[in-house]
Amino acid sequence: MLNPVDTAAVIRDGGAVGQYPDQIHEGVAWWLGACMIVTLQASRLTVAHDGHPVSAVFADRLCRGAINARHYACNVRHLGRQSEQELLAAMTDPHQAPGAWLSADVAESFTTVRIRLYDSHGALLDDANGLAAIRDFIAQDRVPIPVNTRAKGSIGSWPPRTTEGDRP
Repeated sequence: MLNPVDTAAVIRDGGAVGQYPDQIHEGVAWWLGACMIVTLQASRLTVAHDGHPVSAVFADRLCRGAINARHYACNVRHLGRQSEQELLAAMTDPHQAPGAWLSADVAESFTTVRIRLYDSHGALLDDANGLAAIRDFIAQDRVPIPVNTRAKGSIGSWPPRTTEGDRP
Protein backbone atom coordinates (compact mmCIF):
# COMPACT_ATOMS: atom_id res chain seq x y z
CA MET A 1 0.00 0.00 0.00
CA LEU A 2 1.33 3.36 -1.02
CA ASN A 3 1.20 5.80 1.91
CA PRO A 4 -0.52 3.53 4.48
CA VAL A 5 -2.67 4.73 7.39
CA ASP A 6 -3.60 3.28 10.76
CA THR A 7 -7.03 2.04 9.69
CA ALA A 8 -8.18 1.21 13.22
CA ALA A 9 -7.38 4.74 14.40
CA VAL A 10 -8.64 6.62 11.34
CA ILE A 11 -11.65 4.65 10.05
CA ARG A 12 -14.13 4.99 12.90
CA ASP A 13 -16.97 7.17 14.19
CA GLY A 14 -19.19 6.80 11.11
CA GLY A 15 -16.41 7.17 8.55
CA ALA A 16 -12.90 8.50 8.95
CA VAL A 17 -11.31 11.17 11.08
CA GLY A 18 -7.73 12.28 11.57
CA GLN A 19 -5.21 15.08 11.55
CA TYR A 20 -4.12 16.13 8.08
CA PRO A 21 -1.56 15.30 6.76
CA ASP A 22 -0.07 13.18 9.57
CA GLN A 23 -2.90 10.71 10.27
CA ILE A 24 -5.07 11.05 7.16
CA HIS A 25 -4.30 11.99 3.54
CA GLU A 26 -6.28 12.52 0.34
CA GLY A 27 -5.77 8.91 -0.75
CA VAL A 28 -7.89 7.75 2.19
CA ALA A 29 -10.87 9.59 0.69
CA TRP A 30 -10.35 7.80 -2.67
CA TRP A 31 -10.15 4.46 -0.88
CA LEU A 32 -13.29 5.21 1.15
CA GLY A 33 -15.25 6.15 -1.98
CA ALA A 34 -14.31 2.99 -3.87
CA CYS A 35 -14.76 0.66 -0.90
CA MET A 36 -18.08 2.24 0.11
CA ILE A 37 -19.58 1.68 -3.35
CA VAL A 38 -18.49 -1.97 -3.44
CA THR A 39 -19.52 -2.66 0.17
CA LEU A 40 -22.98 -1.08 -0.23
CA GLN A 41 -23.30 -2.27 -3.86
CA ALA A 42 -24.39 1.23 -4.80
CA SER A 43 -24.85 2.70 -8.25
CA ARG A 44 -25.42 6.25 -6.91
CA LEU A 45 -23.74 8.42 -4.28
CA THR A 46 -24.38 11.95 -3.03
CA VAL A 47 -21.39 13.95 -1.75
CA ALA A 48 -21.06 17.37 -0.07
CA HIS A 49 -18.48 19.25 1.98
CA ASP A 50 -18.28 22.23 4.34
CA GLY A 51 -16.43 24.50 1.91
CA HIS A 52 -13.01 24.35 3.59
CA PRO A 53 -10.28 24.02 0.92
CA VAL A 54 -8.95 20.78 2.45
CA SER A 55 -12.38 19.13 2.67
CA ALA A 56 -13.08 20.18 -0.94
CA VAL A 57 -9.94 18.33 -2.10
CA PHE A 58 -10.90 15.28 -0.03
CA ALA A 59 -14.45 15.38 -1.47
CA ASP A 60 -13.07 15.41 -5.00
CA ARG A 61 -10.88 12.39 -4.25
CA LEU A 62 -13.78 10.50 -2.64
CA CYS A 63 -15.88 11.13 -5.78
CA ARG A 64 -13.07 9.87 -8.01
CA GLY A 65 -12.75 6.71 -5.94
CA ALA A 66 -16.49 6.10 -6.09
CA ILE A 67 -16.60 6.20 -9.90
CA ASN A 68 -13.71 3.73 -10.09
CA ALA A 69 -15.22 0.93 -8.00
CA ARG A 70 -15.15 -2.37 -9.87
CA HIS A 71 -18.16 -2.78 -12.19
CA TYR A 72 -20.64 -0.53 -10.36
CA ALA A 73 -20.36 2.50 -12.73
CA CYS A 74 -21.49 4.72 -9.88
CA ASN A 75 -23.08 8.06 -10.69
CA VAL A 76 -21.96 10.60 -8.14
CA ARG A 77 -24.01 13.71 -7.46
CA HIS A 78 -21.53 16.25 -6.09
CA LEU A 79 -23.36 19.00 -4.23
CA GLY A 80 -20.26 21.04 -3.42
CA ARG A 81 -20.49 23.25 -0.34
CA GLN A 82 -23.59 22.26 1.65
CA SER A 83 -24.47 21.61 5.27
CA GLU A 84 -24.71 18.07 6.52
CA GLN A 85 -28.49 18.52 6.85
CA GLU A 86 -28.73 19.60 3.20
CA LEU A 87 -26.77 16.51 2.19
CA LEU A 88 -29.13 14.24 4.12
CA ALA A 89 -32.15 15.89 2.48
CA ALA A 90 -30.60 15.52 -0.99
CA MET A 91 -29.88 11.84 -0.38
CA THR A 92 -33.61 11.12 -0.33
CA ASP A 93 -34.57 13.37 -3.26
CA PRO A 94 -35.51 11.99 -5.76
CA HIS A 95 -34.05 8.53 -5.03
CA GLN A 96 -32.48 7.17 -1.91
CA ALA A 97 -28.72 6.95 -2.29
CA PRO A 98 -25.82 6.62 0.15
CA GLY A 99 -23.91 9.80 0.93
CA ALA A 100 -20.71 11.28 2.27
CA TRP A 101 -20.17 14.60 4.05
CA LEU A 102 -16.68 15.98 4.51
CA SER A 103 -15.51 18.69 6.87
CA ALA A 104 -12.25 20.18 8.09
CA ASP A 105 -11.55 22.01 11.34
CA VAL A 106 -8.40 24.03 11.96
CA ALA A 107 -7.08 24.16 15.53
CA GLU A 108 -3.66 25.49 16.48
CA SER A 109 -1.24 24.19 13.83
CA PHE A 110 -3.17 21.23 12.46
CA THR A 111 -6.30 20.48 10.44
CA THR A 112 -8.68 17.68 11.43
CA VAL A 113 -10.53 16.07 8.54
CA ARG A 114 -13.80 14.22 9.14
CA ILE A 115 -15.52 12.08 6.51
CA ARG A 116 -19.00 10.92 7.49
CA LEU A 117 -20.45 8.04 5.47
CA TYR A 118 -24.19 7.34 5.31
CA ASP A 119 -26.19 4.40 4.00
CA SER A 120 -29.12 4.97 1.66
CA HIS A 121 -31.48 5.43 4.63
CA GLY A 122 -29.39 8.25 6.15
CA ALA A 123 -27.84 6.15 8.91
CA LEU A 124 -24.15 6.64 9.67
CA LEU A 125 -22.11 3.63 8.70
CA ASP A 126 -20.85 1.63 11.64
CA ASP A 127 -19.23 -1.76 12.03
CA ALA A 128 -22.58 -3.53 11.60
CA ASN A 129 -23.66 -1.83 8.36
CA GLY A 130 -20.47 -1.54 6.30
CA LEU A 131 -17.73 0.40 8.06
CA ALA A 132 -15.91 -2.73 9.27
CA ALA A 133 -15.89 -4.15 5.74
CA ILE A 134 -14.54 -0.86 4.35
CA ARG A 135 -11.83 -0.77 7.02
CA ASP A 136 -10.87 -4.40 6.22
CA PHE A 137 -10.66 -3.68 2.47
CA ILE A 138 -8.26 -0.82 3.14
CA ALA A 139 -6.23 -2.56 5.87
CA GLN A 140 -5.69 -5.57 3.60
CA ASP A 141 -4.83 -3.33 0.62
CA ARG A 142 -7.78 -4.67 -1.38
CA VAL A 143 -9.15 -1.31 -2.53
CA PRO A 144 -11.35 -2.08 -5.54
CA ILE A 145 -10.42 -0.84 -8.99
CA PRO A 146 -12.54 -0.72 -12.16
CA VAL A 147 -12.72 -3.87 -14.24
CA ASN A 148 -12.62 -1.86 -17.49
CA THR A 149 -13.27 1.65 -18.82
CA ARG A 150 -16.96 0.92 -19.49
CA ALA A 151 -17.38 0.21 -15.76
CA LYS A 152 -16.30 3.73 -14.83
CA GLY A 153 -19.02 5.95 -13.39
CA SER A 154 -19.52 9.69 -13.64
CA ILE A 155 -19.50 12.77 -11.43
CA GLY A 156 -22.14 15.43 -11.90
CA SER A 157 -22.45 18.74 -10.11
CA TRP A 158 -25.72 19.64 -8.47
CA PRO A 159 -27.71 21.43 -9.51
CA PRO A 160 -26.68 20.37 -13.00
CA ARG A 161 -24.87 23.02 -14.97
CA THR A 162 -26.72 24.23 -18.03
CA THR A 163 -25.70 26.16 -21.08
CA GLU A 164 -27.36 29.45 -21.98
CA GLY A 165 -29.77 27.73 -24.39
CA ASP A 166 -30.87 25.16 -21.80
CA ARG A 167 -32.59 27.61 -19.47
CA PRO A 168 -36.31 27.08 -19.00
